[in-house]
Amino acid sequence: MRVPRKKIIAQNAELIFEGFLRYNESFTRITERARRRFEQQDWEGHQQDISERVDFYEKSVRRIVLSLRRNLGPKVNDHKLWNDIRRYYGERLENVPDAGFMKTFFNSITRRIFDTVGIDPELEFISSAPDEGFNPFETLTLNRYPHWGSLSKTFQKILEDFSFKVPYKNIGLDVKAIGQEINRYYQAHLEEFGEFLRFEFIDSAFFQSARAYLIGRTIQQTHVNPIVIALKNSAAGIETDAILLSEEEVSIVFSYTRSYYFANPHSVIGAVHFLHSILPGKPIDELYTVLGRLRQGKTERYRIFSHHMNSTTDKFVLADGDKGLVMLVFTLPSYDLVFKIIRDRFGYPKTITREEVQNKYKLVSQHDRAGRLIDTQEFRNLEFPLERFDGDLLDELLSEAADTIHIEGDKLIIDHVYIERRVRPLNLYLREVDKANADQVILDYGQTIKDLANTNIFPGDLLLKNFGVTRHRRVVFYDYDEVALVTECDFRRIPDSDDDADTMRSEAWFHVNKNDIFPEEFIRFLSMSPDLRALFLQVHGDLLTSDYWNRIKNKLIKGDIELVIPYFRHPIPIRGQETEDRGQGHGGLPLRI
Repeated sequence: MRVPRKKIIAQNAELIFEGFLRYNESFTRITERARRRFEQQDWEGHQQDISERVDFYEKSVRRIVLSLRRNLGPKVNDHKLWNDIRRYYGERLENVPDAGFMKTFFNSITRRIFDTVGIDPELEFISSAPDEGFNPFETLTLNRYPHWGSLSKTFQKILEDFSFKVPYKNIGLDVKAIGQEINRYYQAHLEEFGEFLRFEFIDSAFFQSARAYLIGRTIQQTHVNPIVIALKNSAAGIETDAILLSEEEVSIVFSYTRSYYFANPHSVIGAVHFLHSILPGKPIDELYTVLGRLRQGKTERYRIFSHHMNSTTDKFVLADGDKGLVMLVFTLPSYDLVFKIIRDRFGYPKTITREEVQNKYKLVSQHDRAGRLIDTQEFRNLEFPLERFDGDLLDELLSEAADTIHIEGDKLIIDHVYIERRVRPLNLYLREVDKANADQVILDYGQTIKDLANTNIFPGDLLLKNFGVTRHRRVVFYDYDEVALVTECDFRRIPDSDDDADTMRSEAWFHVNKNDIFPEEFIRFLSMSPDLRALFLQVHGDLLTSDYWNRIKNKLIKGDIELVIPYFRHPIPIRGQETEDRGQGHGGLPLRI
């Protein structure tokens, strides 16, 4: 018996909606495990959850696509039918909080079925932001605490409301420290705005890398200021680790170089707009991403960038910096993104394959990025106006990446591209700044390598050109084609030789296995001035020893995880003096408490 068309439309729209609900329930379940992981100090389990949650969206989309193919048979590619399903689906979600996630899920399915190039407005929801039609703040549950003159009483109540199964180590001491720090910051930066009226916090704690964060804002008569309280679970109980009150400090905690948060606020869209209210310089798309809503972050990034393209006329050009042997990188000067396309052929001495490069990027997306690896989003079938490409860039794309790009009429089609935030290449930055800034950044370069090592990442290629400097002057790594796990590397000393001629040879005179790493050779990558090199070796010379790397490797194998915390600064030593916390991934000076 023939099924009525309207019933087909309703059944398959409902199938997609129920598929989203199942995905969202599983996402929420994994997210809510973070509280238990924190209370039980199960950092290894937290890392596993990062990977599982990243993969789950794509698995859910594939599962629904298979069901739709079975249900619709030959009609699965009926363009007009899908236009009706989209309309039917959308009508039932109008002005529903967080409906943007449900529409993005729908888009993912139609793009998979039709292999859509660019945007098809008859198959996708494209016109508006996820919060269209309602005030996102009204969907968010906030805990509000009027301030009656005593910071101690106010924050005693706040910490009690955000309690855990593990008791506080000394809540009285925490409350006193928080009050003292807020008073110091108030006198230095906030006194002109009048007294505090109240403090407001999102109702869910945010979990990331063995820390729980309480995210809020201070309300004064003429000013709103961010406030973030970082909590750690020590052997003696929960205690306050830091209180962050400046936009810069909070922005670093929500950086695009850190792992995704595990948080379950009443409304994700509401939480995103709350964060944007205290971090106005942070793009909305990145806030979705740092909350673990990766696909919504991609959707917003593309939507916002498309609006920017429509309001500008500058052309895509090759990005600043040395050309990579694996990636061809370009940018739009008026927007702080870079686009990375895998070359058809890799320059010598690269021997890696295209598939291996893609696997490296996937590894990074599922790993603790420790504030040192830029979040990279993978896009397929993007379409751009051909006229927006500089001639030199277009020539290089056509000659070096013809397997990935092609021209259709007045459009350039990119089959596969990675998009990430633009930073200044480290080798260029060092030529452009004064000595004090160069000293700070070259030491942070060494600390970047150590932070990555402590999270089981070996960058592979340590050339300065593969690192960048953010607007907060933090060094990050962005060249992932040689990334490896520290635990899978064999760190060796270069063996002694009885023949002086051996040391003059360009090739090794001894046997080298595939995973062998010789830290003594890292000195070749330190293409910096003599003064900078001396400072680097003074503080980070241990990076050039196999002993350092094998110590880190053994700790990782034993599960002895060295935490990398975003709100600690590493001290810059006086030349000629050693630093006491040398080599510690979480040492240094706290920004606040």
